[in-house]
Amino acid sequence: MSRLLLIIDIQNDYFPGGAFPLVEPEAAATRAAELLAAFREAGDPVIHVQHVWDALDATFMRPGTAGVEIHQLVAPVGDEPVVQKASPNSFLDTDLLERLCAVDPDDLVVVGMMSSMCVDATVRAASDLDFTVTVAHDACAAPDLEFDGAVVPAAQVHGAFMAALSGSYATVATVEELLAR
Repeated sequence: MSRLLLIIDIQNDYFPGGAFPLVEPEAAATRAAELLAAFREAGDPVIHVQHVWDALDATFMRPGTAGVEIHQLVAPVGDEPVVQKASPNSFLDTDLLERLCAVDPDDLVVVGMMSSMCVDATVRAASDLDFTVTVAHDACAAPDLEFDGAVVPAAQVHGAFMAALSGSYATVATVEELLAR
């Protein structure tokens, strides 16, 4: 069984001191780094996705800033490809589909940030493109959000999105469960 690890937007702006810090991004990035190390050790392919918001009104992920850089815990090494994107869906206006088709993985394992945006959009698109997808939910992070005048805590945001993806669009598992396979 072939597998490919897709690391979505684990970038400095999502960490404390960044322009758009999430809730507990360090924990998610640490779990993603564990999975990344296992993929590298096994010689399984890895693709990094980097969001670049190149607009005058961009408030984070701006080109030329430290915030746009991929976080050191999961930084690419060697010839690991980096797909740059400008939309939540990592397939939109990128060569991600061609890269995945070249590998043709039996399982597309996804980690990243934000659970409620880019992870969700990319997983749904990958499923629609007939990829079998597994999300390592503890290697993803979300922000607190606001809806109808109330704050929705990040844990609830993350849980709602993982629940919605689970079964219909992806298998949702922990890093520990994936490492035990």
